[in-house]
Amino acid sequence: MSDASRNVAFIGIGKMGLPMSVLVAKAGYAVTAFDQSAARINEARAQGIAIAASPAEVVSGKTAVVTSLPDDAALRGALLGPAGLIAAMASGAVLIETSTVSVEASTEVAAAAQARGIAYLRSPVSGNASIVHTGALTCFVSGPKDAFDRAKPLFAAFTRAQTYLGPAEEARYAKLSVNLMIAVSAAMMAESLALARKGGIAWQDILKVLDDSAIASPMVKYKTAPLRNRDFESTFSCKQMAKDLDLILGAGHAVGVPLQLAAQVRETYGSLVAQGDGETDFIATVKHLERLSGLGEPKL
Repeated sequence: MSDASRNVAFIGIGKMGLPMSVLVAKAGYAVTAFDQSAARINEARAQGIAIAASPAEVVSGKTAVVTSLPDDAALRGALLGPAGLIAAMASGAVLIETSTVSVEASTEVAAAAQARGIAYLRSPVSGNASIVHTGALTCFVSGPKDAFDRAKPLFAAFTRAQTYLGPAEEARYAKLSVNLMIAVSAAMMAESLALARKGGIAWQDILKVLDDSAIASPMVKYKTAPLRNRDFESTFSCKQMAKDLDLILGAGHAVGVPLQLAAQVRETYGSLVAQGDGETDFIATVKHLERLSGLGEPKL
């Protein structure tokens, strides 16, 4: 990237956006950020991130803008319309959008960006808030290939790997596909653990069985670790997973793919949210199956 591209704007500095912006600043970029939350702005200032007074100010003159937004509504509200960021960005700038959003909303952003001569890179990150600061996130990218090639040094500042997938919405489908696997895996683990406990297997023993078995994927090992101590503190909440499953089902409906497992698991997360576990980690599927099975807390 050129020297001018060392000036980067960050929009959305929450659990994901703030540590990403800090990593970019540590890599030698001049980072200016904006967020609607005063608390997030104060936290960013405390970590040395410059804050702009308005969204228009933060993107003014920037050739690279990174956004980290929670959902479709926030994406549309921040980027689209006469007062949106795209209208304030310079023609020729690169927009790097890192959120998990619908293909439909992303397509709207793409049309608005193209009309303004802005290179729009759909760049959803994979990972969670507990590892962002380590630089271990990965991302899937689609959009103009030349813009991706120019932005590789910036991507490398906050992700360890980037997979370029194509010119349009391919990255959105990739992220939803991965999250579908994660959600179904969490439901699968819950049923397996409940069945094992009903069969008389001790809690630590069945977790060891899973870790040492042929199905011991990184996902399984990632969740058996906190389950050993029954730690359900959220790295990615049940409420967030329910939201992503809604996006997944919408994408499936749009392209004619029957997502039967996704539909069933969405109802599991709906039950967890209704029972007050919306902010609990998504592996709370384990607690849900235990309740359905009449199981109490296991001996640790």
